[in-house]
Amino acid sequence: MDENSALELLKTKVKNPNMIKHCIASMAVMRALAKRLGGDENLWALAGLLHDIDVELTENSIKEHTKEAEKILKENGLPAELIEAVKMHNPAAWGFKSQNKFHTALRCGETVTGLIIATALVYPDKKLSSVKVSSVLKRMKDKRFAAGADRETIAEAEALGLTMEEFVELALKAMQGVSDRLSL
Repeated sequence: MDENSALELLKTKVKNPNMIKHCIASMAVMRALAKRLGGDENLWALAGLLHDIDVELTENSIKEHTKEAEKILKENGLPAELIEAVKMHNPAAWGFKSQNKFHTALRCGETVTGLIIATALVYPDKKLSSVKVSSVLKRMKDKRFAAGADRETIAEAEALGLTMEEFVELALKAMQGVSDRLSL
């Protein structure tokens, strides 16, 4: 499946434009992580794009999120490796936290997007191009800022062999590359 087909599939299940933007940001981060870590860039990018395909269907229930996604992705013929990564980005639904590199990358990669976007939104111009790595790292220490961006999940990037500074820089640059699609 190519990116355009995956985006169309996503839009059949997800109507919230901000959630679609989150998925596009996650796709960009996952492509960059794959390039850095030796993963399949297309596969990892599609996992980032489709990881929240069931979020509206499951009403964001942490215990159900990704269970419907598994069915949708299987029905659409996506590779088992991608489906497993999408499932494992939400260990709460499965009672198991996979340490697989692809799964870990998706968990921390999609989570850091929220922290980066929240950081951009406090800037006067609300542009990703204005955001500095140091600003994101500073805000990461303030657990009240973008409280939904789980710092422990973001910190899993270190298990991938990246320092937090390297990870945030990689994610920020990836998101800046799609900033027009994110309206940031």
